[in-house]
Amino acid sequence: MRPRFPLQVRLTAAAALVMLAAGCAVGPDYQRPASVDVSSFKEAEGWVPALPADALERGPWWLLFGDPLLDQLQSRVEVSNQNVAVAVAAYAQARALVREQQAALFPTVTLTGGASRSKSSSSSTSATGFGGRIGNSYQLSIGGSWEPDVWGRLGRAVEGASAGAQASAADLASATLSARGLLAVNYFSLSQTDAQKALLATTLAGYQRTLEITQNRYTAGIAAKTDVLQAQTQLATAKAEDAGLVRTRAQLEHAIAVLVGEAPGNFSIAPLAYADWKPVVPEVPAGVPSTLLQRRPDIAAAERRVAAANEQIGIAKSAYFPSLSLNASYGVGASAVASLFNASSSAWSLGLSAAQVLFNAGATGARVEGAQASHEQAVARYRQTVLAAFADVEDQLAATRVLLAQQDLRREASQAADQVEQQVLNRYRSGQVSFTDVITAQATALTARRALVQAAADRQTTAVALIQSLGGGWHAEEPATASK
Repeated sequence: MRPRFPLQVRLTAAAALVMLAAGCAVGPDYQRPASVDVSSFKEAEGWVPALPADALERGPWWLLFGDPLLDQLQSRVEVSNQNVAVAVAAYAQARALVREQQAALFPTVTLTGGASRSKSSSSSTSATGFGGRIGNSYQLSIGGSWEPDVWGRLGRAVEGASAGAQASAADLASATLSARGLLAVNYFSLSQTDAQKALLATTLAGYQRTLEITQNRYTAGIAAKTDVLQAQTQLATAKAEDAGLVRTRAQLEHAIAVLVGEAPGNFSIAPLAYADWKPVVPEVPAGVPSTLLQRRPDIAAAERRVAAANEQIGIAKSAYFPSLSLNASYGVGASAVASLFNASSSAWSLGLSAAQVLFNAGATGARVEGAQASHEQAVARYRQTVLAAFADVEDQLAATRVLLAQQDLRREASQAADQVEQQVLNRYRSGQVSFTDVITAQATALTARRALVQAAADRQTTAVALIQSLGGGWHAEEPATASK
């Protein structure tokens, strides 16, 4: 003979099965927002339409610059940089939220227990307050509740949290890329400052010799006192510029210390000699694939936030439908702990509950409209991020090309200014020109030399900016398929 379950149990189970079979997720399915269609970049040739590839490994792009000290500093960014540590913690928090939302898909089981001691009195003794019966009572019960995801609200919450976690992962990649890029820029700026100081030291030595020549000519009575004063002014001005470079270098060194998680007082970088300053600028391949633009973590984060906002629309719309819950419990009671599990008295319950908002003055509709507006905002931010990314790449490609041409011109100008400086100084010694001509020639030569150093450093920092605008490099394999 088959066991017969109570009618309440059978009806509850049947209702649950019907609702689960008819269950569906309300709200729109996610579609990746359309963005600008760019098949090529104006500032470079050989670019092709992009496929999303933000998950591709970017690799140690800083190795392209061939600087061992920079490589050592970069290895400390992910370990010690506090901004990256914040992003790491945020990503861990987002993953924990995903697990929390996933847990809502499963039943919740609780175990409760209790003990009480009570006294009862009979009518014959109640007047005096004496007598009566004292007894103990113990209870133990186990219960469970489960909210079936009939309308897809819980599933959309999980999907939204997952999209948020992916956006947080992209934020982590963006923070790491930003910290690495800033470290490289500060390091190259510090190296450039060392080169400027070494160059200025050589110039100061030349200015000192010029002052001595002028002083000798004044002593011999063949030069005016103003020549000596001009030479002294020029030397003092150059020394003041050197002091400014000392300050700039200290600030850059402190900034690098913070980026690698070190106290500035405990961190130092040895000055670089001018002869050892050999800036390496990696060349952009002729056919850079635009696929790498989609590797930018800020684009990936913006797209994932669109997906999270889309799920919020479905969650808001689920409020139009009843909230369903299944509950079950089983418990026992006894007057002694030893006989608790052998007690003949037990109780169980199994039920289905439903709750539906009948009137809330349009609050549900307002929440749905708010979620839709939030989704539209996320879409607009995503498209703006893509546009800004394309503009960023265009800017850096143009700067790369122009700076290369400028460096060649700066080199020509510096070589010519050096020759003019030497010739004017020789003519001054022979009394053919005034000292004002010497001052002008020397100032022009110094400006040209410093501009050449600056042009080389600008090419390095622009290369870093280009790498960042491409999402962390340009060397990667073509993705097989587009990510969702």
